[in-house]
Amino acid sequence: MQKTYTVQGMTCQHCVMSVTEEVREIDGVEQVDVDLASGRLDVTAPSLDDAAVKAAVEEAGYALAAAGDLGIRPA
Repeated sequence: MQKTYTVQGMTCQHCVMSVTEEVREIDGVEQVDVDLASGRLDVTAPSLDDAAVKAAVEEAGYALAAAGDLGIRPA
């Protein structure tokens, strides 16, 4: 399963690495791709807990796009 999120506040490659590292620590995550320009975060795992992704992004110091769907877009 792949889900796409939008991360707000990233300004450099260090931001990308921070988000990538935190999201990779979620149990079951197989792949993480972050695009700095668009803020796009693609996460691949057998199952995903959106709250866990949100918490990981926040631990890295950023936020998911403010939306009723936690900044989630269908992949």
